[in-house]
Amino acid sequence: MMGIRCSARRSKWAAMAAGTWIQCSAGGSYCFGVYSPLLKSSQGYDQSTLDSVAFFKDVGANAGVLSGLLASWAPLGRRRPWLVLLAGAAQCFVGYLLMWLSVTGAVNRPPPWAMCLYMLLAAQAQTYLNTADVVTAVENFPEYRGTVIGIMKGFLGLSGAILVQIYQTMFNDSPSSFLLMLALLPTSLAVLLLFFVEVHHENGKYDKKFLGAFSVIALCVAGYLMLVIIGGHAIIIGSTARAVIFAILMLLLLSPLALVVKAQMREDSEAPVGIACHESVTLIEEKDTREIAGYRGHERLVAKGARTQNDRSGGVDSYSELEPSFQEKLQQPREDMNLLQAMCSYDFWLLFIVMACGMGSGLATVNNISQIGASLGYKISDMNTLVSLWSIWNFLGRFGAGYISDYFLHSRGCARPLFIALALLIMSAGHVIISSGLPGSLYVGSFLVGLCYGSQWALMPSVTSEIFGLTHFGTLFNTVAVASPCGSYVLSVRVVGYIYDMKASDGHTCVGKHCFMLSFLIMACVCLLGFAVALGLFYRSRRFYKQVIYARLQRLQSFVS
Repeated sequence: MMGIRCSARRSKWAAMAAGTWIQCSAGGSYCFGVYSPLLKSSQGYDQSTLDSVAFFKDVGANAGVLSGLLASWAPLGRRRPWLVLLAGAAQCFVGYLLMWLSVTGAVNRPPPWAMCLYMLLAAQAQTYLNTADVVTAVENFPEYRGTVIGIMKGFLGLSGAILVQIYQTMFNDSPSSFLLMLALLPTSLAVLLLFFVEVHHENGKYDKKFLGAFSVIALCVAGYLMLVIIGGHAIIIGSTARAVIFAILMLLLLSPLALVVKAQMREDSEAPVGIACHESVTLIEEKDTREIAGYRGHERLVAKGARTQNDRSGGVDSYSELEPSFQEKLQQPREDMNLLQAMCSYDFWLLFIVMACGMGSGLATVNNISQIGASLGYKISDMNTLVSLWSIWNFLGRFGAGYISDYFLHSRGCARPLFIALALLIMSAGHVIISSGLPGSLYVGSFLVGLCYGSQWALMPSVTSEIFGLTHFGTLFNTVAVASPCGSYVLSVRVVGYIYDMKASDGHTCVGKHCFMLSFLIMACVCLLGFAVALGLFYRSRRFYKQVIYARLQRLQSFVS
């Protein structure tokens, strides 16, 4: 009995719940639109300087290579996620606290480079918290990685709206107090829950059922937040009503506790079956490793034949251009690549370019959403609503893309890069709609862009783990994520910020749809480029997904059922 009670407290379901709660508070960078006007006014920044601060926010929130290395330093089965969470909590506290001290005047006004450093430090904490939660979830539920990544990334996307609700309930019209809250809340939650976030290899028989229940809770939270945001825009909500709304939100967020207890009781009652299941899954994975090696050997034979064929015809095939040493590297299982080996593959750089186009343009949109609204005559309340709704669309993209891509992968063996391509095509349309400046276009365009931006954050880690494996997963997906701030810097600072300042009448403020029209048309073209590259990645990987990933999932499904 003591062992069962201990397992109920520390299990993969407890890790799942703890991870979602940490994610709910980790997205302070998504609320940049709330406190960016305070930064601009209190520090005397122009739009380009503010965009530079936003760029360092993007670098910190997306360039998580250090957090990935810390998460991957121990072998599989001996991970220490609590170290990653502790490092993230410390950075969150220090970064946001220094920003709060600066905007309140408690310290002398720092130079812009120092504020960029504070923002980098604060936003970098998000990568540590996110990496620990996502890597742990994928290792606990490897066969439903799209779904669990969608849930974790979805709650991270929702965190912006959740934090705004806390702000409006407790600190309304006080952005400086909001910055102090960002220093304290995520830090406290991470420290309290860090020992629950750990890897457990347990019975996977009920994974689909209870992960479906987690998905329902996530959808309920998102739907409730959307109703609250739209209702708050339509009517005036008093302090008492807002407190009740907040209390209901907290109850929804605590509801995974019931799932944790129920799931663990069900699995504890079938513990012998769970042990047998884990051993059989291990055997299947070892067989898959041999089959992947065989698949790569067959791929090399095909490449060799293609090279001979091209030598006769005078053509050049993509495989024939590879160095012999690189072909030897491909002989090892594709699911066990380290960072250097992955960076020597075409797939890595195709994925990197796609993310630079999609994530970069999405970040450029959210970073400037308040300024876009101001130039089009939106009220401050409207702009706060846009920031909150962006979190909802972001969540729907993350959760929906993970769940839908998992469904089509399990049922038809459809390669996930196809869904990345479709997202970029829709995102391009969203940028065109925003560029029009028509009434309501910012709501419609931000919905499409936010939805597609969020979907990439669920699809990219899933594709990375399937093509390059779980051994160095934390390092690899965080390295690919560096594409996000790279694309954001070019599009947000060098395109959006530059064109805005050029069209501003007094050098600081621009009014009218012409302020952002050209910028968003450029970003629409960039997304079309990303769409074409994503189709190339789909074409290269579709056979691997069908013959290896899909075949493994079918064997596991037949065993569990």
